[in-house]
Amino acid sequence: MTRGDVGEEVVSWSELGLLSPDGLAVVDSDGLFVQLNAAAVALCGRDLDDLLGMPSPFEHIDVAPPDAPRLLEDVESEHYCGWAVEAGIRRQFAYRSRRVENSAGLAAVSFRDVTSERARRRRIAAIARTSAKLATEGSLPELLDALASEVLQADVLAAVEIITLDAEDGSLRIMGTAGFSRWPDFFDRLMECRDRGATLHMMDALDRHEPVVIADRWREIASDPAWAPLHEYHLELAWGTFASVPLIIRGRAAGALNAFFASGENVGHQTMEFLSAMAEQAAIAVDYASLLQSEREAARRVERQRLARDLHDSIVQQAFSISMQSKSMGVLAERDESVPADVVGRIAEEIGDLSKSVLTDLRAMVHQLRPTASTQLGVDEAVRALVASTAHRTGLDFEMHFSQSFDDLEPELGEDLYRIAAEAIHNVIKHAQAGKVRLDFATHCDGGSLVLTVEDDGIGGSAPEDEQGTSRRGYGLVGMRERAERWGGELTFSAHPEGGSVVEAMVPLPKVLGETIGDISGEGTNAGGLQ
Repeated sequence: MTRGDVGEEVVSWSELGLLSPDGLAVVDSDGLFVQLNAAAVALCGRDLDDLLGMPSPFEHIDVAPPDAPRLLEDVESEHYCGWAVEAGIRRQFAYRSRRVENSAGLAAVSFRDVTSERARRRRIAAIARTSAKLATEGSLPELLDALASEVLQADVLAAVEIITLDAEDGSLRIMGTAGFSRWPDFFDRLMECRDRGATLHMMDALDRHEPVVIADRWREIASDPAWAPLHEYHLELAWGTFASVPLIIRGRAAGALNAFFASGENVGHQTMEFLSAMAEQAAIAVDYASLLQSEREAARRVERQRLARDLHDSIVQQAFSISMQSKSMGVLAERDESVPADVVGRIAEEIGDLSKSVLTDLRAMVHQLRPTASTQLGVDEAVRALVASTAHRTGLDFEMHFSQSFDDLEPELGEDLYRIAAEAIHNVIKHAQAGKVRLDFATHCDGGSLVLTVEDDGIGGSAPEDEQGTSRRGYGLVGMRERAERWGGELTFSAHPEGGSVVEAMVPLPKVLGETIGDISGEGTNAGGLQ
């Protein structure tokens, strides 16, 4: 198939056949088609008469003059280009070219359609990147925004929305978007559209727990007055087909991934498989955020229970003692007889000692709740500040060692490690009757895990029990253990009959941390260690 008579082919097809069994074409020095085989015409999706003389999409071709030195001895490496079949529909071609011998600047090109192959690669890469983001992104909206962008870039889409459904009150929220602008009152307008009779196909996907695909949806919305409150939103982009894929978490619809396809694009089986895979990634992110929030709330409840117990065990009882002592002073004052000075002095001294004890306990609790050095600045500095403050307040002799810097830990992990250390120190102060405390932060297994050790030289033995026979360290140990287990770690407590006790928490570390930071030795607050 040539530009001239069929019998006067510019290039022998047998020569072109050496290049590829796919689409074959000859391009002149201006990049125009001058000859195509039947496969090439089919790939381009146009009539042969329209293609002859039309600019080709091929750029990296060898069309040097015949008298120029030969640049290519063999077929060039594969290149890629795009081709518009018709309005809104594009194909991706992979091609190779070589100069045609004894021709006036002609090049022979073999090419094939790799639209599906390239889309599949983009989709696989998008899924892989999104999986990685699950472990690295901060907040859920940031992650879902990133996921929406990955979907938009990987496929022929105009816009993407990721919407979550609250299981308790049934409210909907846009948690991730790409393409469309954010409207603060989007759902108020959406509910107004529904009240006006608009059909919400996303709700069908949520109710049926399966994807919904509506062709030519943009035209339907544009012509439907029920959608007037959101016309400006939906019509800011030109799109065609709408698809909604539910986010399923343990059998419950927790939201939807809504895809708005470019006008004219067909939604095939592979495309829906990709959207379903990305919806699964979004569901995992939503589920993880929900579980994390539940764990935080459980940790807060445990912390409140511990504080309530500590307030009752120490501060409330001491305040009650102060109250009783003050009443005894009042009773003595009501007597007509004089009160010996030593009695008044003894009662005043007891009230003063109790007041100091209450103040010390209150300061300890406040310090645990609001550390002097925020863990956002690094767990190293936060723990050092805690140790310095505790040593000044209690007179305990501390030794502290860091095998390396842990300032690169994510803030939530650093916060939990700080709380474990603070609770362990608090238990030493209340129960151990210790003189020295050693804190050790070290990595084990080639940086694969962090081990926090808090050891004292106190009375040891079993954990002290209250009048109900419950370990007075029990609730604190439960809270510390839950914080370690939250990160896949474990916590152990051991008290030696001959004296001393040890709390050890082991938490797996992200691999990057173990690979990127070197050993940095910490300095003890007081050297010498436990004797």
